[in-house]
Order: sequence, then structure tokens, then C-alpha cells
Amino acid sequence: MTNDNIRLRFAPSPTGFLHIGNLRTAFFGYLIAKSLGGKFILRIEDTDQKREVAGSATSLLKILAWVGIKFDEGPGIGGEYGPYIQTARLEVYKKLANELIEQGKAYRCFCSAERLTVMRAEQEKNKKPPRYDRTCRELSAAEIEQKINAGDNFVIRQKMPLTGEVLVFDELRGEIKFAAADLDDHVLIKSNGIPTYQFASVVDDHLMEISHVTRGDEWLASFPKNILLYQAFGWTPPKFIHLPLLLNKTGGKLSKRQGDVFVEQYKDKGYLPEAIINFCALLGWHPKGDKEILTLQELEKDFSINGMGVSPAIFDEEKLDYLNGYYIREKSNSELAELCRPFLEAAGLKPDERLENFVSLGKDRMKKIADAPELLGFFFKLPAYEENLLSWKGMSIKETKQNLQALADLLATVSPENWEKEKLETMTLAWIKDRNGKNGDYLWPLRVALSGQKNSPGPLEIAWALGKEETLARIKKSLTF
Repeated sequence: MTNDNIRLRFAPSPTGFLHIGNLRTAFFGYLIAKSLGGKFILRIEDTDQKREVAGSATSLLKILAWVGIKFDEGPGIGGEYGPYIQTARLEVYKKLANELIEQGKAYRCFCSAERLTVMRAEQEKNKKPPRYDRTCRELSAAEIEQKINAGDNFVIRQKMPLTGEVLVFDELRGEIKFAAADLDDHVLIKSNGIPTYQFASVVDDHLMEISHVTRGDEWLASFPKNILLYQAFGWTPPKFIHLPLLLNKTGGKLSKRQGDVFVEQYKDKGYLPEAIINFCALLGWHPKGDKEILTLQELEKDFSINGMGVSPAIFDEEKLDYLNGYYIREKSNSELAELCRPFLEAAGLKPDERLENFVSLGKDRMKKIADAPELLGFFFKLPAYEENLLSWKGMSIKETKQNLQALADLLATVSPENWEKEKLETMTLAWIKDRNGKNGDYLWPLRVALSGQKNSPGPLEIAWALGKEETLARIKKSLTF
């Protein structure tokens, strides 16, 4: 298969936000295409119009662009295999479904919804699998014509084999056998003329010359139906790659009742696209050498189907936090400041020209950008604290304030050009040593006076970030308890 023939696709339904599992499916398809020098196509599968959410197709494109996935063909992009929206292809599906009817490989089913409900209830009562009982499978031509002339609604179902086995091949699992007797005569075209997902996706994958299909392993049960459709048309199926199950840390299915499952939610919480794609790549793929930090460019080059497995992948948010923290620390202070700005403003804080200094001191503790207001808030507004917090290991408040006043007098002598982290630290530590003092007796009260917290960046780092005027003002405030 030449590179020109490598074509993968992502075919989402515009029914809302992008599930993290669907992003993984899209991303694996994208990586396979790019690692093999092929193309990645976007197709909108909008046949389930009852569930369609207005504007979700546009927001889908935005979130995919945000994580770095670019398409070679698709809606608004163009290409030779369009249209790339299924509701614009209805005549194609209708024509091909009728061909299957003419060849005796599909049939019209006139059973009403009420009859099917009763049928399934009876099957459930008798502990039988819910499956169409094929009442309309062998209707005569005269019976069919009579029902059509009477205006009876119908769906089109595929005629499945009644005996034997259906063999399918998955690139990760190898050959899989299914008993034909267990398969349902599934619907290809609904009574309103709209194709089902199973039918439209097969038709589109063939006509768009898709070479590989990535999808979750929940679709394995549908695999024989898909392959039988390819066989009914005499088409060669693409290579199928069913991705391993995605589980939460307790072993259950990812559920929005247990936490965030949509990519937009992670974006809104301040996760970086670099971290999300790095994390998704590790959910079912093992890079050579167990390297965990991988850029998009590295993934595009190194990703391989051979590194993929079938064991369930665990969605470990702690691992995502670790990766996100790494990529936060890789950002320049100016980049990180701009990322933090909207989160700070939303919290009612007003960033100024010192913001880069602030984020430089907070980035090592930041797991996500949304942590910025909590980690950096004291720079903007000194929180309330108890007077006794100023004291270091039993020092009296009187001694503490004397030390703080002495420190304030020292810092007041520093010129603006010398108000730098290293110079402040060198000068202050030397000054404490000359007084035969202990660092904690001076630096602990300074930390509390400037941050109002037990845990914070170093006090002289805070002083540098705040600037001379604010530093002296906060020390003065601490002396007025």
C-alpha cells in the first residue's frame, strides 16, 4: 500500500461536546495517517438528527484544531471525495440500498414499531436475545407491492446468513469468529429514508477509499455486520483497528457522573493541548524505550500500530496532571502569563506588568492553568492571617516585629536597579549572618508578611516579584497588628 493510498478518517456525530475517548480515537487515526505519510479526513455523520446539537460541528472543529489535529479533507476544507456531510449524501445510500434489494441481499420490512416492541418484550420474557424475527424477510413480490401501494412505511434490512461463521480480522486481535445465527437482520435505511450509522459508514468508507478504520472496541459486536456489507457489495474492507477499552482508575467505564469526560472541560480547567495529546497517545500505545514525554512532532514520526495493545487503558488523571505540569514548566514566563491572565481576571484579580514575575514563582507548583488564582492570588491581594503566624518557633511577637522592622530598614536602602532575586538574597543572608542571627528568625516572618501563608515561594523571591514599594507596604502592615 503506497503512501498515497493511506487514508484514515474521523467521523463524529454533531451531538455535543467531544468525549475524551472519541478524541483518542481521532488522535490514533491522525497519528497512523501521519506516521505512514497518508491523509486524515473529517466526515460529519449527522444522520441521527434527533440528537444533533446546533453549533456542535463548528465547536468540534475548534477543539480539534486546539489540540493540534489538522485535516487534509473535509467540510470547509474540500477534497475529491465529498460531500463530507452524510445528510448531503442521502441519494447515494438510497441507490446502493436498492441495489442490495434487487440482488436479494436486503429486504423491505413493514413491521410497525408497536409490533417490534411487543416482539422484544416477549423475547425478554422468554430470556431470548432481542432480535428481529424476520417476519418480512420472505414476503412475496405481490405482498410487497400491496403494502407499498397501501402507503405502509418500511425500513430496509440486510439479509444476514442463517448458519455458519463470519470471519473478521482486526489488526490488533487477529482473526475473530462470529456465529451467523447470532446476528440480527439489522436496519440499513430507516423509514424516513435516513441511513443508519452502520450502513452509511461502510458506504462512505468505501467511496472515500478509507484504508484504515480506528474505533473503540465497543464496536467489535458490529464488526461482522460491517464485513458482511462489504461482501454483499463485493468491496474490499479497510483495515480495522479496534482500540482497547478506556476505563477509570476504579475499573469502571468513564462517566460524566464520576468526573470530566469532555475535552472542552479539560480545556476550561487549564489543561494544555500538548499534555492532552501526549496523555491520549499513551492510552493504548507503548512508545519504544518507555519514553513518556512526547511532542506532537515526535508522535507523528514515531507512532506505530505495532506498539498498540488490546488491554484496557486506564484514564489516570494524576498522570495527566503530571504531564500538564511538565508542559506548564516548559512554557516561557511570557507565554504562561498570557495563559493565566483570563483565569485570574475571571477570579476578580487584575494582572499588571508584574505578572510574568508572579507566574515564574508559581509555575513549579501549577498542575493546570486554573490553579493560577489559588497559587498566585496572594500576589494581588494579601489574604488575612493571624498575628501569631508571624512568629518562628516560639519567638515572641515583639522580637518578630523587631526583626521585621530591621529587615524593612535594610530593604528600604536597596536601589531599584539592585532589586533582583539574587542580589536581594545575597545581601539579606549576609546581613543576617553579620548580626549573628538565624535565617528562620527573619525569613519566616518576612514570608508571612508578604504572602500571608505558611507555604509559598521564598520570601525574597516574593519581594522581588512584588517590587520594593509593595514589599515595604506589606511589611508595614504586618507591624500594625
